[in-house]
Amino acid sequence: MRHVIALDVGGTWMKAALLGDDSASAPGTAPVLLHRERRATGRERGPEAVVAEILDFAAGLAAHGAAHLGGPALAAGVAVPGIVDESGGRAVYSANLGWRDVPLRDLLAERLGVPVALGHDVRTGGLAEGRIGAGKGADRFLFVPLGTGIAGAIGIGGGVEAGAHGFAGEIGHIVVRPGGADCPCGQRGCLERYA
Repeated sequence: MRHVIALDVGGTWMKAALLGDDSASAPGTAPVLLHRERRATGRERGPEAVVAEILDFAAGLAAHGAAHLGGPALAAGVAVPGIVDESGGRAVYSANLGWRDVPLRDLLAERLGVPVALGHDVRTGGLAEGRIGAGKGADRFLFVPLGTGIAGAIGIGGGVEAGAHGFAGEIGHIVVRPGGADCPCGQRGCLERYA
């Protein structure tokens, strides 16, 4: 079956799925969930280990699809936390994972041999929520999932705002206690240290 790889990288866990296209039998329908997995991100081993874990996880998903779904995936979509340069395909910075300027889209495309889209985890979730979830039909909404980090997606007019430097919605790094606990982002007293 025709399918794609969807991978969400979090500060603690990675969640993934293989999604099929059943539009031939029912045009306009949502993708079909064919397989899902979850794996620890492994951030305690450092940023290089996290990148290696992402690449290995994606390759394992591709192998599963090829073996059980009759062929290779057509593409992959990967969502990561922190500051993301979506057009350049780079994971610019993540306080929770410790990486800086990782060319993740190219690394994954090379490993998988298929086109890869890279996005910010919360903005990607917010976009989905705006298209098929609670924000559907709303001109403006705020999507705030809570996980290892705290971020929000600002939905405006059918899209999600990235901000001038890709930092829109990173509310976990608002200083709520000046001079408070150290944060991996380099500031002190960030919301994520206390929430």
